Amino acid sequence: MSRLTFDQLLEAGVHFGHLKRKWNPAMAPYIFMERNGIHIIDLHKTAVKVDEAAEAMKKIVKDGRKVLFVATKKQAKDIVSEEVTKVGMPFVTERWPGGMLTNFPTIRKAVKKMSSIDKMISDGTFASLSKREQLQISRQRAKLEKNLGSIADLSRLPAALFVVDILKEKIAVHEAQRLGIPVFAMVDTNSDPKNADFPIPANDDASKSIQLIVSTMCQAIKEGLDERAVEKENTAKETVEEGEEQPVERKRQRRSSAKKEHVEEVSVEVAETEEN
Repeated sequence: MSRLTFDQLLEAGVHFGHLKRKWNPAMAPYIFMERNGIHIIDLHKTAVKVDEAAEAMKKIVKDGRKVLFVATKKQAKDIVSEEVTKVGMPFVTERWPGGMLTNFPTIRKAVKKMSSIDKMISDGTFASLSKREQLQISRQRAKLEKNLGSIADLSRLPAALFVVDILKEKIAVHEAQRLGIPVFAMVDTNSDPKNADFPIPANDDASKSIQLIVSTMCQAIKEGLDERAVEKENTAKETVEEGEEQPVERKRQRRSSAKKEHVEEVSVEVAETEEN
């Protein structure tokens, strides 16, 4: 069964594309028709692409890897930060820090700087500084938090990227392509779907459309996390059961060995009696 119905997509306005004069010919396979100079996206194809993307994303998360969400456009920021926070994935909703993927060690240093400032505050070092120094450090901390706070837990490169507008986030997409990181993206009629490994033809300007697609991806992530948790639990149970079985097995082996030794002793005694 499809994750999203035709009616859900239609109600959210996912089918509205850009003006015909702004279209990218590469999107032709996903365009249903033109109405009043605006291209209309084929929602049946959108539903199929949503399912493909959701299953692939679910598998990535189930394997214990992270998906980085990128949405710096105004109408997507709050939606992405709210939905993605629920599933504990990293996200970027402010300006994309150039080289974030291709120069990841530098980004990690900046995140560690933020952690060191927090440590200064907690251990009392911050309080012993002059007011001017405190102000400078506080400003630095606020800037780091704004740009990198949402990726503080990203200790290694993400396994995939999800972008809301593939044109606006072209720098992030280019960095991911250089590193071979798969890209999931909402692709409108003015974009090239070939720039995404998992393109989802959809209106990337309307809040309702963004909300529907992003929440569906996050639901897939939640399913992957739940399945991973169940697998871990089952593995732990099997380990405990194996640990409990081993002593029992060793007791059986000892009893069997003792029985065998007893039989051998009796056999020797009988043989000696017969000789005498």
